Amino acid sequence: MTARLGPYQGYRLVLSHAASQPDEPVPARADLDVARRVLTTEANGLRSLAAGLDDTFGRAVALLAAVTGRIVVSGMGKSGHVAHKVAATLASTGTPALFVHPAEASHGDLGMIVQGDAVLALSNSGETVELADLVAHTRRFALPLVAITAYAGSSLAEAADVALLLPRTAEACPMGLAPTTSTTMQMALGDALAVALLTRRGFTATDFGRFHPGGRLGARLRRVRELMHTGGAMPLAQAHLPMDRALLLMTEKRFGCLGVVDDQGRIVGILTDGDLRRAMGPNLLSCQVGEIMTSMPRTIGPEALAVEALHTMNAPERPITALFVVTASNVPVGILHIHDLLRAGLA
Repeated sequence: MTARLGPYQGYRLVLSHAASQPDEPVPARADLDVARRVLTTEANGLRSLAAGLDDTFGRAVALLAAVTGRIVVSGMGKSGHVAHKVAATLASTGTPALFVHPAEASHGDLGMIVQGDAVLALSNSGETVELADLVAHTRRFALPLVAITAYAGSSLAEAADVALLLPRTAEACPMGLAPTTSTTMQMALGDALAVALLTRRGFTATDFGRFHPGGRLGARLRRVRELMHTGGAMPLAQAHLPMDRALLLMTEKRFGCLGVVDDQGRIVGILTDGDLRRAMGPNLLSCQVGEIMTSMPRTIGPEALAVEALHTMNAPERPITALFVVTASNVPVGILHIHDLLRAGLA
């Protein structure tokens, strides 16, 4: 058994060691070598994990997919930090989940875990003492238990309904002690479970947007119909409209353009500030809209993502500032301006 240090003994040892070392700068090249070794070691661990997956993973996914309640994710120490992230990823991708600290579970938080729930327990050794009461709770009430551990013969693996085994690979820490490769594999395996579950459920970008309404990610998942201007706000005219009236209409609507529609209400062209500059001359006001407009303008559908509209507007061959939103039959139902995307936090 390893002897325990007193509350300050370890601190004194560190100070004594540091005092005996000269202040020698570490070459930057050595730092890069360490970083590359760490990343290579952890990447090798992930490759081993992927190669070793078998039908057990499918059984774990099926077990979790059948849960009618929540997936309770738990772990202690570094595994606990990973468990926090895995629970958050599950919850944000359509699988109700929460983190329960194993030590707190022993002091009343077991009441948070009820019939219909399942437990996903993380422990590299599979012998984490603090998980014992949580594991016993799942067995007592017949709650599904999935384990992520590196040891098939561990207490956790043997108690679990399904045990997902991590390959026995080296930690990236030069002493082989600090959880590095093992926690990377735990997190990656948690991601794999979350993505497999969202795929089974047919989870879409729209669903994802409902769980991420804030920030830049939420903005990128908004639909064009949520941002577009509709009805009387749309600047629309027919091709035979005289230019003097067209200019007044463009000024009134303030989009810097005019959508040109045919007798069936389908968009056939667009008149922009650029078109006016190119047609500038003494006879401009005597022309009709159809003589100056640009035919076959770029359009987008109302169900497209707002980020797709931004991509269409920013086309490198010819950026534009306004985009008409049309139905499948090319009838305009709205207009979207670059300023709308700016206000939504996309551009």
